[in-house]
Amino acid sequence: MFNNSSKILFFFILIMGSIITITSNSWLGAWMGLEINLLSFIPLMSDNNLMSTESSLKYFLTQALASTILLFSIILMLLKYNMNFELNMSYISMMMMSSLLLKSGAAPFHFWFPNLMEGLTWINALILMTWQKIAPLMLISYLNIKELLFISVILSVIIGALGGLNQTSLRKLMAFSSINHLGWMLLTLNINESIWLIYFLMYSFLSLILTLMFNIFKSYHLNQLFSLFFNSKIIKFILLMNFLSLGGLPPFLGFLPKWIVIQQLSFNNQLFLLLILMFSTLITLFFYLRICYSAFMLNYYENNWIIKMQYNNFNLNCLLLLSFISINGLFLISLLYYML
Repeated sequence: MFNNSSKILFFFILIMGSIITITSNSWLGAWMGLEINLLSFIPLMSDNNLMSTESSLKYFLTQALASTILLFSIILMLLKYNMNFELNMSYISMMMMSSLLLKSGAAPFHFWFPNLMEGLTWINALILMTWQKIAPLMLISYLNIKELLFISVILSVIIGALGGLNQTSLRKLMAFSSINHLGWMLLTLNINESIWLIYFLMYSFLSLILTLMFNIFKSYHLNQLFSLFFNSKIIKFILLMNFLSLGGLPPFLGFLPKWIVIQQLSFNNQLFLLLILMFSTLITLFFYLRICYSAFMLNYYENNWIIKMQYNNFNLNCLLLLSFISINGLFLISLLYYML
């Protein structure tokens, strides 16, 4: 398989593909950037196990289908404007947005996303949840189809909330959380791109903390969280507080972008949409609190044996510092606001 230097090269090509898509002046150039991004991410996903190979194949087939639909709609657009074909532009735009929603993993085109996440390493899962969403979301912002966008927003937040209720796999839990947050991010594209950037950066920051911490301790299922950290109560407490921050519970940092979106929706009198978003957030907070419940209690079950883990203390200390920012983020931002 590929060595580390090859993977670093593929990672830079992946970044360049997204940059080409974002800075392109034409839809054909944007499609080309998406293809470069796709072909560079597949070697990163491939590893020496069956699950990662299966995931890379699923990702290729799904993204190839989305790229085909996008290219077909681009060709139809060129035929309409350059050769004066009688084509309905609204249908073409809906095809383009559907392909981009499929690429990003938003509902109702989300079915490939949780199963694919199950076969990835935590680093690849982090890339898929964060960086791989930038280019499709930027292209979606160019299309002004509010009906399809709002349908996708409502379905994403509901499916992302309900899908995480019965999950024991941490990667699937993070996948459904990503679908839920993607619904919020799609809504922010309709409100203001600056708000979308704030939301995306906050979500990426919180996902970075959790996935790197899971990667350090090689945790993939919920039962590992209760048996792995019992000899370090502080690490367990901080990890589970980051879960609540990702869910958007005040006064953690994850509440800030949701607070901004709720404020904008209340100003625009979109109360029905606001109600659905808040209801879905309460469901996600319910299963995050269910996970954290035993860690916050004074009396809870612990194993009698000790698991000795080998990990880098420097990496762990850096993550604990980032976790401190996540847990006290709202206080720090409020303090900076009043100082400035």
